[in-house]
Formats: sequence, structure tokens, C-alpha cells
Amino acid sequence: MSQIFVRCRSLKGLRASMVGVGVVLVASAVALPLATADAAKPRPDSEHSTIAREGRVAAHLEHIRSDPHQLREFMRAMPKGADLHNHLSGAASTQLLIDLAVHNGLCIEEDSSTAVQGPCKDGSRPASDVRTDSAFREKLARAWSMKDFPQNRPSRAGHDHFFATFDKFMAVTTNDFNGKLQADVANTAARNHQQYLETMISPAFPQAAKLAKQVGYDKDLAAMHERLTAGGKLDRLVNAARKEADNTDRDFRRAAHCGTASAQPGCKVETRFLSHALRALAPADVFTQLELGMALAEKDRRFVGVNLVQPEDDKNSLRNYRLHMRMLDFLHRKYPDAHIALHAGELTPEFVGRKDLTFHINEAVRVGHAERIGHGVDLKHEDLSRKLLHTMAKRGIALEANLTSNEQILQVAGRDHPFQAYRKAGVPVTISTDDPGISRTDISREYERAATTYALSYPELKGIARTSLEEAFLSGKSLWNDKTPKRRYRPVARCAGQEPGASHPGARCQALLDSSPKAQQEWELEAAFRNFERRVLKHSL
Repeated sequence: MSQIFVRCRSLKGLRASMVGVGVVLVASAVALPLATADAAKPRPDSEHSTIAREGRVAAHLEHIRSDPHQLREFMRAMPKGADLHNHLSGAASTQLLIDLAVHNGLCIEEDSSTAVQGPCKDGSRPASDVRTDSAFREKLARAWSMKDFPQNRPSRAGHDHFFATFDKFMAVTTNDFNGKLQADVANTAARNHQQYLETMISPAFPQAAKLAKQVGYDKDLAAMHERLTAGGKLDRLVNAARKEADNTDRDFRRAAHCGTASAQPGCKVETRFLSHALRALAPADVFTQLELGMALAEKDRRFVGVNLVQPEDDKNSLRNYRLHMRMLDFLHRKYPDAHIALHAGELTPEFVGRKDLTFHINEAVRVGHAERIGHGVDLKHEDLSRKLLHTMAKRGIALEANLTSNEQILQVAGRDHPFQAYRKAGVPVTISTDDPGISRTDISREYERAATTYALSYPELKGIARTSLEEAFLSGKSLWNDKTPKRRYRPVARCAGQEPGASHPGARCQALLDSSPKAQQEWELEAAFRNFERRVLKHSL
């Protein structure tokens, strides 16, 4: 994975590095000519001309907004920065999961469509039967995703089907296959003109479970921490996770043909991992997984932080919610450089009682040290919701909006979704995919959904894409000077007076880009936007 994280240090190879990422618009994307002369010799646009160009693209978007095909192609071609809320196993395509089941000789239980190890017993059949039985393949695809899932269904049906898919294909998504999954997900991101990905995984899961059982749970979190770290136990677990990541790197590069003439576009997507803890498990497991993830984030740059996953309405998740926040509060003091993003407020009155709707986001922000909130759907039920929004805006705590999965799982969409409430309050808002393989979506469709549902303009969509990198858990200083809720995206002093994304930044600006992965990614996004806008205008004239 080492080369995944090596970007153009001097920006001299910037245009070449963008070929698979989203600056070069492929033929299927708006069918725009490449305009290599413009890309090779960028004009030193002033802020005024940049705004004028943006305004003309905004007018073009309004012109095509009622044409579904043109709108779709525009959204696919538009640079979209980062995907910050992405579960690796749920993001991989169903087609890949089925192919892996076949390749590894798995069996499928006919009643439940669950993949199991062979040899096949009564009531199961080889996954390889999908090669000759198209009806079997379709049945498996529907069981492992939301494919053809009926819109008119009981309120819990989507929720239950969605989360059940993970158990059904679990035998396919072990850590041994993370490299192949990553290649699939990164390629999809690149084709949709994204350049950065944070995806969630369970590092060294079997070893962490074994250690949690060995150590046991202690209500005294300091005592449990001491037991986990005593005798180098946690260090050995961290080393196991890092070795596992090395194997993932190798398998990813092999699957995506990185470093070869046939390298796939995903090779150029910058990728980081968030370690997730399974909140429905016993407290000993949750604490061990969280501490492993936070230790990894401070020792291995491939890992940036932690999250909590599994249904928030699960009985154990509900019972232990405040305990989990206390665990994070304790561990944050031990590992202050490890980032924290939390699923919180993925709830409605259909799933939990009034009491559990009133505090989850608040606790994540005030106790759990969340820097980003995933979903945040139950906002209007939270105690002191206006104060909560003010706190999130003031601290720059972002919302990761997952519009398709919120409708599929919770039946919350449109005006019922708090997407606009967060934006109006000045909370940084990003758009992400969650589990696009299961949901059968992609980041372009999520942007299109936001644009059509909430009548977002091109500058608003562009701002959301910029926010995705600003809120990414990348190290280094930001390119942007303006940190107010209504950001105008003016460069810091070292890059002032230059068009962001230019091929040849000045010496002081170049020094910032060389020292800051975050600023470098933001500079690349600006180059992508500039080229995209020029091509749109050339095509629309």
C-alpha cells in the first residue's frame, strides 16, 4: 500500500497523476473533448474570472437540470473530492462478491442465501452454479443487496434486509480479500471522479476477539487498558494488524495492476482506513477494537482513526451507548492524535423509543469526541437540537450525509431528512455513499440525488466536494484560510494571489503542498474543477 499514499511531491506530474482520478473526463462523462492544450498551459485566471467561469457552469447546470441523462452525465464528470463514510465490505460490488464466492469454492445455503465453507451439505449448493443458472445468480444478487427491493414494504423491512446482507456474504469478505475489495471500490471511486477515500474495516478481527476474551472486561477502563497493554499484548495485536495491512497492499496492487502499463484507475485514489468496532458485541470486544484502532492511527499512516458500526438500534448498542462514549473519552486522552468519526442518530421513532432519540448525537459530540457524525438523521428529536447544531458548526464537526441508505434503511428522505437543517446552521456537510455495493448506488448518484432533492446549485455542490477534503482525516495544514461556516475558499497567505490548482505554484505555496497531504489533495481538486469547468463550457458553447 506504500505507493497508494505517494502523491506527486512537486506537482510537476500533477496532470499525469489525474488521468484516472477525475480530472480527465472519460468519453462516457459528458462526452467532452480533452482540451489538452488548456490543461498543459493553464491561464493565470484571476479570482474574478474564476467566479465568472463558475457562474457560467452553474447556468449550464440549470439549463440541463430537467434532462435526466445530461444531469447524470454532468454529475458523473464533476470532481467530487472524497468519500468519507464508506464500509469496505458493503461498498464492493455484488458482482465481485459473487465472483469471489465462486473462485473460493464456497457453498450457498438455499433457504438463507448465506455463503458458507464447503463441502456443500444438504440444503446448500455450490456458488459456482451461478455460472449456468441465471435465476440462482439473480436470487443471490437480491439477497446480498437491495437489488429489486420493493418500495412498498413494512417500515422495518428495508432495515432488516439491508443489515442481513452482511451476514449472508460474510464468508466472502474476510480480511484475506480486503485487497480485492479495495481495488473494486477504488476503481469505482476513480470512475466517478473522486480522488480520496476513507473506508472502514475490522483490522486483525480474530486476534482482537481472542485478546478481548483473554483480558476480559473491567468497568474500570484504566485497569482494562493496563491489562490490554501489559506484556506487549496490544503491541503484538497492532503488529498483526499492520502485517495484515501489508498483505492488503500487496493484494490491492496485484488486483489493480498498479505499477504496470495496465494499471487500473483505482491505483491513483488516495486511500486511508478507519478501524471500526462492532458496537453490538460485548464491552470487552468493543474496548479492545477501539484501542487497537486508535493505537494503529498513531503508529501507521494508513490508518487515521476509529468508528462504531452495526445497527444503532440493536439492543446491545442501545444498552451500552453511553458506555461506548465513555470508552472513547478515556481512549481519546490516551491517543489524542487518533481521529474519531461516529455513526450517531441513525434512528427514527419506528425503531427506538423516545428516550433513545434524545441524546445519541449529543453524546457523540460532547463525550465521544466525534469530529464527524455519520447519518445524524434523528436531529429533530435530540434534546437542545439548536444548541447541538451551533456546537457542531462552531467546532467544525461535519455531517456525513448518506441519502440513499437513509431512505432504504430508515425510510427518511426529502424534507424529512435533516440535510438542509445542518447546512443552514453552518455545519460542514459532506455527501458519501455508506454501502454503495449493497445500496446499488455510487457517489455520482448521491450528488445527483442531493442536487435534485434540495435544488442545490453548482457552487453549492462544489462547496460540498471541497468540504469533503477539508473534513478528511488527512495530515497537514489546509489550503484554505477561511474557516467560517460560509466558507469562501480563499487560499492561505502562502498561496494567495495564485489560482488554486495551477500547474506551477510559487515557491512558498509549493512548500506548503510538499509538507501537507491535505493541502496537496485540495490543490489537486481545484485543478480538477478548473479543467472540468473549461470542458463543460467548451462543450456547451
